Amino acid sequence: MAAPSPVTERERKYEIAAGSGVPRLIGVGGVETQDDPVEHILDASYYDTETFRLARSGITLRRRVGGPDAGWHLKLPVSADERQELQLPLGGDTHKVPGRLRRLVQAYTLGEKLVPVAHLRTDRFAHRLADARGRTIAILTDDHVTGEAGGATARLDQWRELELELDPGTEPRRLEEFDRALTEAGASAAPWPSKLRRLIGDRAAAPPRRGKKPSAGEVVLASLHEHYGRLRRADVGVRLGADDSVHQLRVAIRKLRSTLRTFGSVIDQKETAPVAAELQWLGRQLSPARDAEVTEERLHEQLGDVPSELVFGPLRQFLTRYFAREAEEGRTRAMAALTGKRYLRLLRALDTVLEEPPLTAQARKPAKTGLRKPLRKAARKLSRAEAAARGLAGDELGNALHDVRKKAKRARYAADTVKPVYGRKLREWRKNVKAVQSTLGEHQDTVVGRDVLHHLTIAGHGEGQHTFTFGMLYAQDAGRAERLRETFAQQWRRLRKGGRPGWLS
Repeated sequence: MAAPSPVTERERKYEIAAGSGVPRLIGVGGVETQDDPVEHILDASYYDTETFRLARSGITLRRRVGGPDAGWHLKLPVSADERQELQLPLGGDTHKVPGRLRRLVQAYTLGEKLVPVAHLRTDRFAHRLADARGRTIAILTDDHVTGEAGGATARLDQWRELELELDPGTEPRRLEEFDRALTEAGASAAPWPSKLRRLIGDRAAAPPRRGKKPSAGEVVLASLHEHYGRLRRADVGVRLGADDSVHQLRVAIRKLRSTLRTFGSVIDQKETAPVAAELQWLGRQLSPARDAEVTEERLHEQLGDVPSELVFGPLRQFLTRYFAREAEEGRTRAMAALTGKRYLRLLRALDTVLEEPPLTAQARKPAKTGLRKPLRKAARKLSRAEAAARGLAGDELGNALHDVRKKAKRARYAADTVKPVYGRKLREWRKNVKAVQSTLGEHQDTVVGRDVLHHLTIAGHGEGQHTFTFGMLYAQDAGRAERLRETFAQQWRRLRKGGRPGWLS
């Protein structure tokens, strides 16, 4: 059975004094009626690894009995007020997390066993808030909670909280209106994002914050933590078949690898080289799936601009069949990688780099001085790549410009890493580097596109297709590539003359 589809949950939690009444919200956010409370007794067991890997990432996994949505719930953070929730019905072994949910969070658990870590019993009084037509706007709940957490020492707690959850069809901005009304009524924002986090407290410690004057190592580690978090979120998206998730996973992989290589003088490159190599392997396993998405979308856009009288035969149907096969093969390869032991070893290695980073002496320097040299080195590599492309033609030029694009991407990623330190000083230079990268990215699309069109012409001819249109698109791509090279030349001159710190020259 396929994995469940996520639904978006937007809510805020509030503390309220004992004995206080539930605030009336009629007239707030379009509310015309506030129903009398409906009582539900909710009994929930929460699962995590023994080291609270899920909780540390803001993830909640529970089995709940009682209420209208009894079942297994997996909640993944999107923002401070927004989470994606996936549900599975009750059934099977009551003490074992369903396999589909275990697999979805593998990038977080790293294969560690999921065990019961807490038990909560909630006496909930739910008030439906509706508009003049009787449509639900939100649910305001008054929760009386009793919780017990296990571990080395047991922890017991009791508390009361309010929870305001918007209906999926309600505009997110209304959350602010309800927040103001509840605050004016005496409620205060809860310091914890979930009941579980309140109960377990500091057992799931948050990652350390970067200081006002961070070291070079702290800045680079913060960047790695961010990209690693995006990798894990994209991993879930790929397993769910979410749109653009393969692309997001590849971007996170590239940024992790680029950061490790660019700042190898800060996080010892010799120690992290095996991780960087495995990230490159993983990116290659995902390439066919992503390349098929991009090429199909691009070809359909190109065909949309071709007069109908120049499209002969069932060409679009042929493309649909062709790319359906390509997409299936690409997804099969991607999922084989994500479910294999090699990927799990890579995740564990990445986790070790972040938990026990091999910092160098350079890492202890103040960020403003310790990060200049790696960024300057990335900028120089970009300049050398551009110089190497001059005077070339044909395939050699295509390959050389592709290398310029990769160096530009690495330079931009490096600028993003040091942005908290240098701020506006790099803004213009980064903007110009990004423009170069984007133009050369489009150029590379024409290179790949012509290769695909050549292959489609051969395959289509073998199936009796009229391939005149493919030849026409091939010629258009060749012309577009020439124009993009002219644009790149202009952008490169702008990059060379544009503003930047003196030490980056």
